[in-house]
Amino acid sequence: MKIAVDFDGTIVEHKYPEIGEIKLFAFETLRELQKQGHQLILWTYRYGKELDDAVAFCRKHGIEFYAVNKSFPEEQFDETNASRKLDVDLFIDDRNLGGFIPWSDVWQMLNDGRPFEMNTENPYSVQPQRSFLQKIFGK
Repeated sequence: MKIAVDFDGTIVEHKYPEIGEIKLFAFETLRELQKQGHQLILWTYRYGKELDDAVAFCRKHGIEFYAVNKSFPEEQFDETNASRKLDVDLFIDDRNLGGFIPWSDVWQMLNDGRPFEMNTENPYSVQPQRSFLQKIFGK
């Protein structure tokens, strides 16, 4: 599966243009996803030196991305011939509707084949539900 992952607010706490503290279980989860054969794409607002710093930071923590701000490594973006939207199966981002869920829940959802439903009493609690990913990915 191709997975796009945001940097600020997702892998690290928001501190742009600086690099914030690492989110709990972020790199452990990303390394395990790579071991399972998933292609990780860094999808971030950062560019230039700030982007280079983020890529180097991730590399230092054991993550080498399949691509950075593009759908595949060789992609040459041309706005006259292509959409800026990435061709991925999943986005992991703090700007999701409902906000970012903990990395431990991301791991559970991807490995148990269970998506989540927000708990209206506690928006940070994940309620697993089996049917959705089973239908889509046959799990």
